[in-house]
Amino acid sequence: MTEALDLVERLNLQDSDGAASKAQSENAGPGNTDGAPTVLSAELPPARQKTADELIAELKKIPLFMTNLDDLDEDNEQLQALRALAYEGTRAEIADNFRNQGNDCVKQKQYPDAREFYTKALQALKGPAQPQDPEEGPSDVQVIELDEEAEEKKERVIEEACYANRALCNLEMKNYGSCQRDCAGALRLNARNVKAWYRAASACLALDKIPEALDACQSGLELDSANVALKTLLSKIEKRQQHLAEVDAARKQREERSARERATLRFALKHRNITTRATTKAPDMEDATVSLADPVDANSTLSFPVMLLYPLHAQSDFVKAFAEDESLGHHLEYILPTPWDSEHEYTPQNVECYMETIQGGLIKAGKKLSLLNLLGSGKMEIVDGLVKVNVVPKTKAGHWIEEFKLRRGKQ
Repeated sequence: MTEALDLVERLNLQDSDGAASKAQSENAGPGNTDGAPTVLSAELPPARQKTADELIAELKKIPLFMTNLDDLDEDNEQLQALRALAYEGTRAEIADNFRNQGNDCVKQKQYPDAREFYTKALQALKGPAQPQDPEEGPSDVQVIELDEEAEEKKERVIEEACYANRALCNLEMKNYGSCQRDCAGALRLNARNVKAWYRAASACLALDKIPEALDACQSGLELDSANVALKTLLSKIEKRQQHLAEVDAARKQREERSARERATLRFALKHRNITTRATTKAPDMEDATVSLADPVDANSTLSFPVMLLYPLHAQSDFVKAFAEDESLGHHLEYILPTPWDSEHEYTPQNVECYMETIQGGLIKAGKKLSLLNLLGSGKMEIVDGLVKVNVVPKTKAGHWIEEFKLRRGKQ
């Protein structure tokens, strides 16, 4: 910050000096050929001060004060020189430089930036051993022969560290698949890397890959049995394993019970001689279904969703649970009269009920008969789990039946 302030002060002083020089030149008139100084006023003209935005723009051109590279001037020689320095040296030196920058970012928890530096380090290790610019030509600089074995060992150590550290970044960023791949890269280079085993186990746990997480954690503990972090992680994995086992057992139990209930319901319907059929256009009845009072007892009371249709007025009523031992008359007693029946045609005594048969005809449903007697006759079927009953006034029943037969093509 002190360096920035000094730079600002120098920029302002340069502007002031330039203004003063310009003023002196203007005061030397064309007739003043003897070089004698002209009389100047006591006050110099005011120098132009740079605005804060202009000063900040000047500072951002200097690499030390740059905040981003989005609007970078490609002719900025200082920055280009710094970039070139980043790739000076052997592969190990270049990679180690990027690794150190990544480590600094990790300390600041800047994981995306750190991951980028580790990636650059790994890319540098795959480059030429001693990069040279073909345009440079011969050089008087003495070329130092490298110890290839030592360099290879150094590169291997850096590569392992970069894979392991990039795995940490991916773990923190919740990129668990990438974390696993980086851990695998580190472990291929060194199977005794405890940190890589820990991070691999953590990523597997996050993905609920419990067997893999246990294997990675135990592999790490085989190398360092006293590692507290691995012991804590193993405890978490075991708890998660137990929880998932309990969830799976509960799911299987629900599925088995549901299968038993469906089988019991099918047996109960068959035992009562009730025919059912399903189509691809089943109505949405929410939780209304054909059901037993005790889902696993075929002898318990059956209940059915029933739709009472009033075809002459395009109206309807819905009974969510119509018990098999109840009659139509029982429900009509509290449903009729309806609010829309302005002529008072619909009363329990003045209506007749009809149900469609399997063959597409009609059958009169006695209002005093139980629903089981009607459905168990074998003449009707339940379509998509819904029983439909047509309710019409007695005085208009004959006319409605004729219209029904005409629609069905039967006279």
